[in-house]
Amino acid sequence: MNFTFRRKRISGILTVVPANERLFVDEMRNFNFPESRSLKLKEVMGYNKRRMVEPGVCVSDLAVHGLQHLFDRGFLKPDEIDALLVVTLTPDHFMPSTSNLVQGRLGLKRDMLCLDINQACAGFVVGLIEAFSLLEQEEIRKVVLINGDVLSRKASPKDRNIFPLIGDAAAITVIERDSADSTIYANAKTDGARSEALVIPAGGMRLPSTAETAALEDVGDNNLRAKDHLRMDGTAIFNFVQVEVPPMIESLLARAGAGVGDIDYFICHQPNRFMLQKLADKMKIPHAKMPNNVVENFGNSGGSTIATSITFNFAEKFKNGRLRVCFAGFGGGLTWASMLLDLGHLAFCEMLDFPNKTAPGLGSSQSQTAATIPSLALNS
Repeated sequence: MNFTFRRKRISGILTVVPANERLFVDEMRNFNFPESRSLKLKEVMGYNKRRMVEPGVCVSDLAVHGLQHLFDRGFLKPDEIDALLVVTLTPDHFMPSTSNLVQGRLGLKRDMLCLDINQACAGFVVGLIEAFSLLEQEEIRKVVLINGDVLSRKASPKDRNIFPLIGDAAAITVIERDSADSTIYANAKTDGARSEALVIPAGGMRLPSTAETAALEDVGDNNLRAKDHLRMDGTAIFNFVQVEVPPMIESLLARAGAGVGDIDYFICHQPNRFMLQKLADKMKIPHAKMPNNVVENFGNSGGSTIATSITFNFAEKFKNGRLRVCFAGFGGGLTWASMLLDLGHLAFCEMLDFPNKTAPGLGSSQSQTAATIPSLALNS
């Protein structure tokens, strides 16, 4: 399905990452796997370090912390928010919606729309499509999109195929109307027939969590995982990305009358370094134009990896200039989506630490002294 939006823009992006950092070399001894082969995986897949929430930290905590930071810095006023979208696979509760919790904890106005969207790795693009669509309404002038997941709490520490990859984060993106005559192109596709390739079998209404679903099982290759844990068919996901994503992006560019050489950066969801390198090779895109360093520094945080790539790699570029970029997200659902737009002159583009429990006021709605993480500015 194709989408076209006019006179809309992204005006700021903030990513919030837990201060709790974990190193792969410290965790690989937990796996029943030769150390030499683990180090080979580290080199090929990009395992290195990642950020994980501490027990009890939820998506709303990351979101409230980030939004309060924006309020305190004057980048955003609470009464300006007309719609609040939360895209997550790991809500605080089945009920109420996490977006309602964020609205309530921050005391935002009641005359607004709060909406949760259950989406995984394509969630940043899907969330933007929904945000741009809402701006077609006369009374909605500013939308806040939150992409957040704490999926490390659903990964088995004894599963070397998944656990070393997963990180936690939240991204806050402000979307509003544009006075310039801008055009944004997007598309999205879905194939629920292949949904079993990325699934958490237990915990919902189909198979509620019990003592039995929490029991670790040997699932092959000496990996231990419970039905309550995230399960991924790595080969199926790799093939899905290599087969489905290139034609999706090529179709998007063709509709916009653009070629690969017209795009400054292809900023994609980052499942791991190897998969993105192969995707870039298949599309004949230079690796420098498709950054792949998020997993090795923060882990795969699902729908927030595109925003993390932006704030980590290009903060100054997007604050001080404007570039033509292509976003692409792909994964659970299975869902894949892409977007072409001019991005730049952002009011804010930064990363923020979410403090560990040793810091005062964890999870409160009050602002806390927190470090802003320096970005890694990639050369053009």
